[in-house]
Amino acid sequence: MTTIPLPAPEPDEVARGLAALERHLAQHPPAVDVPDQTDRADREEVSGETARVRRLRAEVAEARRLAELQDDDTPLLVESPRVRRLRQAAHEAGRLAELAQDPAMRIYQSMRVRRLLVGVALTSLTLALAWSTAGVQAFAADGAPVGSPVWWFAWLVEPFLSLALLVVVGARAYLGTRGHVLDHPTLVKVERLFLALTVGMNAWPYLPLVAEPFNLARLVLHILGPVVAVAITTALPVILAAFSHLDQPAPTGPTYWANTELVNRVRALIQSGELPDSPSATRIQRTLRCGMDDARAVRDALAGGA
Repeated sequence: MTTIPLPAPEPDEVARGLAALERHLAQHPPAVDVPDQTDRADREEVSGETARVRRLRAEVAEARRLAELQDDDTPLLVESPRVRRLRQAAHEAGRLAELAQDPAMRIYQSMRVRRLLVGVALTSLTLALAWSTAGVQAFAADGAPVGSPVWWFAWLVEPFLSLALLVVVGARAYLGTRGHVLDHPTLVKVERLFLALTVGMNAWPYLPLVAEPFNLARLVLHILGPVVAVAITTALPVILAAFSHLDQPAPTGPTYWANTELVNRVRALIQSGELPDSPSATRIQRTLRCGMDDARAVRDALAGGA
């Protein structure tokens, strides 16, 4: 049997065939199966899977998951920023309280306070002496013409008195910080003499029967500076002497703090009759003008036969 091959189609014929097929499809589109909304609603009613059921199922699932997570206390273990700040503040307060009890820290604080007090006292003393200088100059000038040699010399009276006074006060103050109270009778007399001269020269022109007319307010104002200077020079050595014993260890025996020099001085005063045989700590403190701790130590040393 002989097979006769078909002739190959021409390109024009293929193009015409495709164009005819496109026109046929455009005129007769294939049918698309679109689900009917009514049929879907019917199926949901039959199975019970409505939108409301699905929402409720989602809420139930969410609630179960939340209940599982709420049983986990891990979020409660994480500190909030406020708790962290409070914890740091409490820790810092505890460290500061512990540091405040350290002996070295107590000494450091005492030194700071002592330095502050000395600075304030010296500032007040300088102002008081400057105030007193004007009064002494008026007394020393005695009406001399302004600008004359006597008038200028009068300004030097108070400074050289003050410098001499400060030598005594400074020595007593410094030795007081080292626990040695300098109460030599000669120094005490010199100090009182300088102070008396300063007060007298400031007050003399304004005293009754000298000033005409007498004015009490002017008298008080002119002696104010010398009085403040007297108060500072008297109190500062005592204050510094007390600071020198503030942060030292507590005594371990009756003679721990007993200064041999102080004990010998008290014994000499007892032998001379200026002190009784068993003087109290207050009597020793007033007589020697020393710190109360030193006075108690001396009293205990004498009582123990040291």
